[in-house]
Amino acid sequence: MNSDWLFNFPFKIPVNTGAIDKYVRDFSVKYDIFFGSIRNFLISFVNIIHSILSFIPWIITILAVVYITWRISKKISKGILYGALLFFIGTLGLWDLMNETLAIVLASVAMSLVLGFPLGILISTSDKADKIVRPILDTMQTMPVFVYLIPALLFFGLGKPPAVIATTIYAIVPIIRLTNHGIRQIDEEIVEASIAFGSTKLQSLVKVQIPQALPTIMTGVNQTLMMAMAMVVTTSMIGATGLGMEVLISVNRVEIGRGLVSGTAVVIIAVILDRITQGLVKNGEVNSH
Repeated sequence: MNSDWLFNFPFKIPVNTGAIDKYVRDFSVKYDIFFGSIRNFLISFVNIIHSILSFIPWIITILAVVYITWRISKKISKGILYGALLFFIGTLGLWDLMNETLAIVLASVAMSLVLGFPLGILISTSDKADKIVRPILDTMQTMPVFVYLIPALLFFGLGKPPAVIATTIYAIVPIIRLTNHGIRQIDEEIVEASIAFGSTKLQSLVKVQIPQALPTIMTGVNQTLMMAMAMVVTTSMIGATGLGMEVLISVNRVEIGRGLVSGTAVVIIAVILDRITQGLVKNGEVNSH
């Protein structure tokens, strides 16, 4: 008796992937003006952020990081350490590339917050919406990151715009989830009391619920920032310049030294951003109590 069917799946559904590709390409061509306007906006947005970062003298940036870290952590030693790490990036000759990377990351985080924060608030007001959106967010969070590059590349071409779009899609999930979670976990009696004292639902949301949920929301901002940093190297595959491109070139040329140096710079930036935003979260928790 032939038992191949036990080890080899006996049938498969033929999926016409070519038809899907053709439909998406035709869609991108048909609405090229729309996608082109988004592309131009994103180019301008990233260039403005990059111009601001490049305009600030390197020593001012380092001193600002030292001061902010000291004020948040109350430890001057941490501020000096992070300042020294930034100085180290400069001595490696990667300061300009760091600014390019930060411009893409900050643009992506800004887009994620502008879109994700109100969406999280909207979901928190409806259990039905929460049930619908939750599996979508699960899918977005578990989808391989390379998959995001394909539609971004197809609709927006090569360069910074598709990098911002792909990073935004990947990094927007935490701010939606944690905004929703933060508002939902607030004691209902507090909300009811604010409404009983004459507040409208909108006033209660703005003056009571969001301030109470702020530490959780800030954790979402932190996670969004970290996920955006995680996409830096990946988006270099679709033409995003900066430190990620340096890492990609070093991989393609098997240059371990170049990869180690640029990879270390990415890690340093990620650690500094993470510690600063975590410090803001902790301070928010202290103030809320």
